[in-house]
Amino acid sequence: MPKSSPLPSTTIASQPTGEANPGSPRAGETPAVGGGFRRRFRELTRWLHTYLSMLGLAVALFFSVTGITVNHPDWFFGAVERTTEAQGQLDVRWLNRGAPGPGADGESNGENDHVDKLNVVESLRAAHDIRGALSSFTVSEDECSVTFKGPGYAADAFIDRRTGRYDLVAQFHGWVAVFNDLHKGRDAGPAWSLVIDMSAMLMIVAALSGMVLVFFVNRRRAAGVFLGLAGTLAVVVVFVVWVP
Repeated sequence: MPKSSPLPSTTIASQPTGEANPGSPRAGETPAVGGGFRRRFRELTRWLHTYLSMLGLAVALFFSVTGITVNHPDWFFGAVERTTEAQGQLDVRWLNRGAPGPGADGESNGENDHVDKLNVVESLRAAHDIRGALSSFTVSEDECSVTFKGPGYAADAFIDRRTGRYDLVAQFHGWVAVFNDLHKGRDAGPAWSLVIDMSAMLMIVAALSGMVLVFFVNRRRAAGVFLGLAGTLAVVVVFVVWVP
């Protein structure tokens, strides 16, 4: 009677000596303390670097390009300028509306009390399509001078208080000047100032997170640190040696 063949073993063959399961600690080693925190911190840093960089991509590009136009406005037709001159007439009653009244301290507020500034400003805006914010409104005995300013734009009106006649000069300095003023936050208002602050914070976080990520890449850590220090040193040397 033939012998039956032995049943296949259901036990899993042990791995050869010296080979370990992937991801498991080797014999005699203990899992690194804080490894989970390190991994989570790395993933959080990568997430911040990636998505904050994309969120601030447009403003980073804008301020990078305008950094060149601010430094070299003549390269991009920065000298282009358009000047508009006009004359007009205002209601004399807005410029002389009675004697000045006492201020909060009991003293006269002077010629400013004679002038209806709101009507003067709004009338000038409507008549000449003036852009920009009101920068100054100066009142003297015989004349009022009103100045409007915006990015790349300025308008000045000189008003005779006795007759209500005025001369207006408006200047538009070109789109490069507009972009340059936006880069510097000049005459752009509080909303744009907030955009600059938020953009700066986004770029700071993106830069710092990129620096931190270098330390998680063993093969590139030394080169990354070296290049970062070299770039910093180059800026310092240029400032110390060549900046007057």
